[in-house]
Amino acid sequence: MLSYRHAFHAGNHADVLKHFVQVQLHLYMNQKDAAYTYIDTHSGAGVYSLDSFQATKTGEFDTGIGPLWNCDDAPAPLKEYLDLVHAMNPSGKLRYYPGSPYVAEQMSREQDRLRLFELHPADCKILADNFRKLDAHKAEQGQRSRGRRVMIDHGDGFASMKALLPPPSRRALVLIDPPYEIKDDYKRVRDAVEEALGKFPSGMFAIWYPVLQRMESRQFPDRLKRLPAKEWLNVTLTTNTPTPDGTGLHSSGMFIVNPPYTLEPMLREVMPYLVRVLGRDAGARFTIEKGTQVTGAVTGRQAGEGPRAPVGNARRASPLSGKGSLRLPGQSMPRADEAPAPADKPARAAGPRANNTRALGRLARAEGAAPADGATRAGGGSASAPASASARAPARTPPRNTTGSTARNAAGNTAGQGTARGNSARPATAGAPRSNRTRQGGGGGGGRG
Repeated sequence: MLSYRHAFHAGNHADVLKHFVQVQLHLYMNQKDAAYTYIDTHSGAGVYSLDSFQATKTGEFDTGIGPLWNCDDAPAPLKEYLDLVHAMNPSGKLRYYPGSPYVAEQMSREQDRLRLFELHPADCKILADNFRKLDAHKAEQGQRSRGRRVMIDHGDGFASMKALLPPPSRRALVLIDPPYEIKDDYKRVRDAVEEALGKFPSGMFAIWYPVLQRMESRQFPDRLKRLPAKEWLNVTLTTNTPTPDGTGLHSSGMFIVNPPYTLEPMLREVMPYLVRVLGRDAGARFTIEKGTQVTGAVTGRQAGEGPRAPVGNARRASPLSGKGSLRLPGQSMPRADEAPAPADKPARAAGPRANNTRALGRLARAEGAAPADGATRAGGGSASAPASASARAPARTPPRNTTGSTARNAAGNTAGQGTARGNSARPATAGAPRSNRTRQGGGGGGGRG
């Protein structure tokens, strides 16, 4: 969408916060002799007239630069920004206000490079005209013209930023401040910065954003905190309590990725002053946050680390995790060449039932090993009882004695005959194979003699 024109909002409290921070970032970059590249993804017109129809219609500069214009007790870091605005208005009357491209041109050095992008055709033309006038003014003063030091392109700053990173000097300051007219702008900003950090992790990115009632705006800072950056700083300025209908801009923020270490103390010195001068009711306030990348369960596991434990109060995964079943957030998948960990199951103690079973098995083997006479094997004197009968009336094995195997065989034959008569079992056929039921039931003739 190309309906946004910054001329209606130039010089408001959001511009004061954005351009004050921008001045401090340039001063930090200037501390090293090495050149750097400044990239402005949404440049606008560069310079704005505060007595134009657009500016006087909204009068938003009265919420920002207006109350600060005649202040003589401003903190030193804020005074550096105010001096730049005063230099644009030598007559002493507030008529012009600088946009971010003009701030960058004034604060950068001759060896630094500026890459300015603007998608709106009218603002892009005004931007080019303003820099031509600036070159003409420098020529009158005997100063060197910009040449190729400043390049202005009519195009999408998000797409163009990718091709410029990393710069030849490996130093860059990127300002991203889209109008956020559509919800997609929030996602595009985050995606663009994330991709840029992948190509240029040490770059400094300054992101301006409005603080609105819409969900995308409230969640935006938390999403930026998850960017893969070494460090971040977030500062917000609120000048008044939000209206019930949520209209109007009452608060804005600057999110800096890889901020200079000098920025936080300066903000703690300046922000209370801005709240006191620009605050319109008891809802005026500021916030300053600083930290490292906020990671969660979605963070990838680094090589060499062990498997992750379940996150929070999540229950343990099943033993089949990683083989197609449930896998909890943050739980690593076992590698193909890695054997699954054995389950820690306590060994079952051998109970009385297991001991009795083993004892009966040894006894049965001992009885089966005893020799049997020919009549018993042939089935002439005894018959094999059914397994059900054997279960109901198991034969009692007599105790061993020293009379030899003959006595045991005789006792076995007697017990076998009694069992056969009591159940009227059919005699077994001579030479028939012994069945499993007879062997398991213990009722075979002569088997346990």
